[in-house]
Amino acid sequence: MDVHEPRPDREGDGGAGAAPPGGLLDLLNVAAVVLDDSGRIVFWSPQADEVFGYAAEEALGRYAARLLVHEEQRDLVIRLFAEVMGTGESWAGAFPIRHKDGSTRLVEFRNMRLVDDLGDIYALGIAADQSTLQRVETDLALSQRLVSQAPIGIALLDTKLRYVMVNPELERINGIPAADHLGRYPHDILTSLDVDSIESAMRRVLLAGTPLIDQYTVGRTLADPDHDHAWSVSHYRLEDSGGRVIGVAHSVIDVSERHRAAAEADQARHRLTMIAEASARVGTTLEVEHTAQELVKVAVPDLADIASVDVLDTAPAPRRTSRSEGPELFRPLAVAAAYPTPAAAALQAVDRTPYGADRLITQCVHTGRPVVAHSGQEDLERIALSADSAAVFAQADVHSYLVVPLIARNEVLGAFGLLRARNQLPFDEDDVLLAVDLAARAGVAIDNARLYQSVRSTAETLQRSLLPGELPQPTGLNLASFYQPAQASSEVGGDWYDVIPLAHDKTALVIGDVMGNGIDAAATMGRLRTATSAFADLDLAPAEVLRHLDKITCELEHYIATCIYATYDPHTHRCHIANAGHLPPVLASSGRLPQLLELAPGAPLGVGGVPFHTTTFDLNPGDRIVLYTDGLVETRHQPIDERLNTLLRTLEEPRRPLDETCRWLVDVLRDRDDHDDVALLIAQATPDVPQRHPRPT
Repeated sequence: MDVHEPRPDREGDGGAGAAPPGGLLDLLNVAAVVLDDSGRIVFWSPQADEVFGYAAEEALGRYAARLLVHEEQRDLVIRLFAEVMGTGESWAGAFPIRHKDGSTRLVEFRNMRLVDDLGDIYALGIAADQSTLQRVETDLALSQRLVSQAPIGIALLDTKLRYVMVNPELERINGIPAADHLGRYPHDILTSLDVDSIESAMRRVLLAGTPLIDQYTVGRTLADPDHDHAWSVSHYRLEDSGGRVIGVAHSVIDVSERHRAAAEADQARHRLTMIAEASARVGTTLEVEHTAQELVKVAVPDLADIASVDVLDTAPAPRRTSRSEGPELFRPLAVAAAYPTPAAAALQAVDRTPYGADRLITQCVHTGRPVVAHSGQEDLERIALSADSAAVFAQADVHSYLVVPLIARNEVLGAFGLLRARNQLPFDEDDVLLAVDLAARAGVAIDNARLYQSVRSTAETLQRSLLPGELPQPTGLNLASFYQPAQASSEVGGDWYDVIPLAHDKTALVIGDVMGNGIDAAATMGRLRTATSAFADLDLAPAEVLRHLDKITCELEHYIATCIYATYDPHTHRCHIANAGHLPPVLASSGRLPQLLELAPGAPLGVGGVPFHTTTFDLNPGDRIVLYTDGLVETRHQPIDERLNTLLRTLEEPRRPLDETCRWLVDVLRDRDDHDDVALLIAQATPDVPQRHPRPT
């Protein structure tokens, strides 16, 4: 408490009344004894009972020298008494007295002359047991040295939170002399810290008495105004021996090294978490744009406020180890922002964007090294595509830029760009290492996706080239076909269909599936399609055609294939069909529910030695026959019987045009993640059939 305050500063105290007795006087047990001019005891305080051992009734009226002093020391006491009474000079010192119990004790005295309003003279002796006094003095000296020599900052504040004592260590921490603290408040001293929270915590401690231990605060003081420090702060209430609140003690320990180590460990854990997250989230598909989107979403907002991925528009060139000349053409793939900002839109450029040789992204792909830049108009102009974009970046408070190359198989594919605006920290070396790690993982994933898309495009082109182009318009039939490659595989499939005009207005309908994937499967499919066309020209029965195809397939190493071969005569409306291990076609007759044709299943082509059988049925005008490969109905999660029933139920819906029916069946039945091709051929008999004529040659 402030030494000038005459009363306690308790909450709710109105300020009236004197302060309670001080604890130090009670601790010392100071006694007061008054002697008249003859040396008789005329006043005796209660504390004198404990110091000298006599009660007041035993001491009052008696000569002090005879009662309290040993005989050999009485002459000295009488002389000292005479000097005090005669000259008025005070005397202080330790003197041995005789205790009531007969022992000798050293007592610390302060003796002085008193004069009352009548002119009578008295002697006042203030006494305390010397051993008690020495113990208190020792305790005070120890306390003072402990506080002054403590390696932690210590301050004592009164109940109004004014400094009354500051030790040298806190003086050093705050960068302000101890004398300049006294009488001032924390908010006068700690101007760069969250002082409102500190003072609020002190008030809670004063009110409740519950200490607050090891409270962290981070900031700066005048001792080091350019760098943040971390301190562990504790507050506890101070009370005297009578329980009176006299203030709050405040201790401060500089834990900056521990805080930095913890921050670095936390940053390392965060970096590992981001890397693990990137490993799990980047490259989940073999799509370039999707992979780029995964990368920027991992980076925002933990690493950057805005992230972008741009790839070189040309085919990947060997990594350059020295700066090249000239601009680079980039294709933007993905942009992500932690919050709505025009800076993100400034990065979403046109399909192909030329960046000059002076641009940082160009420098990055030329050297194959990360580039870091901090705010400045010149830097912004080297980051942005144009002066307008640089102005947008400046308006969005972009202040730090990091771009790292996307490298895979020692080739530079593009760049991974990062911007900070709301995040006030500039990119540092740890950020660069993390961005390089993320870019390295993403670069491989993007390269794999690029290669996959290239292979897939080639595979699909090859597959489609092996299928018929525009379907013929045979007599008595309307036709529609559909082919869709596998969505989750880059391999070429072996599905095929064909429509072959025959003599006498007949038409052959073929659908098949070479088991397996790859170029070899596609080549086998091409051979079988060619052979089927050749055998069809011989006007053989469907079972005979399959027998010849089976023989050819047995000669094609290890491949086997399923196939359905059917011929239709529009003049008799008769259809002859044979099956080589393929799923049964669907017959959708007018006025009846769709049904699976009951055919002898036969063995797949390439098994060899198994006979095939021809089945005949009517395909009347308006009837449809639906031929399909297993990619339309097979899934990993449902039995094939259930899927075939689903196909039949789907065909029960009101009829649609043939082309629309093909697309509709694929949309309804096909899984998005199918790992197989699908081929579909639908033929519908027409009522008007012209006169029979030979097949054109």
